[in-house]
Amino acid sequence: MDFQLIGRIVPFIAEASLVAIGLTVCSLAIGLLVAAVVATGRFSKIEPIRWLATFYVSVMRGTPLIVQLFIVYFGGPQFGLELTPFAAGVVTMGFNIGAYMSEGIKGAILAVEKGQAEAARSLGFGRFDTLRLFILPQAAPLMVRSLGINTIILSKSTALVSTIGVVELTYSAQRFVTSAYKPFEVFAVAGVAYLAIIAVISLIARGVERAFDASGRAVA
Repeated sequence: MDFQLIGRIVPFIAEASLVAIGLTVCSLAIGLLVAAVVATGRFSKIEPIRWLATFYVSVMRGTPLIVQLFIVYFGGPQFGLELTPFAAGVVTMGFNIGAYMSEGIKGAILAVEKGQAEAARSLGFGRFDTLRLFILPQAAPLMVRSLGINTIILSKSTALVSTIGVVELTYSAQRFVTSAYKPFEVFAVAGVAYLAIIAVISLIARGVERAFDASGRAVA
């Protein structure tokens, strides 16, 4: 074990970790917006909208993320869409994870007992108010749980963006392996960095989940 090498590369790996975190946060912001739109479409009373939302989820979940990434980054210029590697990674991962998160939102809403909605409607609440005041507060803990899992998946998926030249954790590790020829030490440090990022995400997700769970029980 070359501890001297580890000491040299830690600062660079830490800097690359910030890029991975930036990719995760930006992609998550896009994914949340996409998930909200797609989940709304899945519950729409207009059939073409439901079909379109279902088709979108099927395509995004049924094709590899790396293929989607190559289509956006390498194929985009053919249609006038020229993005930097970082932007291409953010957009692709955001729209990809949005499909998965929309399923989490849909499942959480369907998990709430139908009697809750019926009781609210019988008291004179409209469809929007029923969703906002009764359904969503109870579905929120499940949504947050799904969001935490998908955020962890998203943070690990940032490694794929190295294939288009984004200098994040995996890309930095590969460069050090090429120069130092000691893959175990280099990738071990990169692995520890990923574990640290995931540990922080898990702690945040659990804290938010407990907060929403408490508010959901209060509403119920």
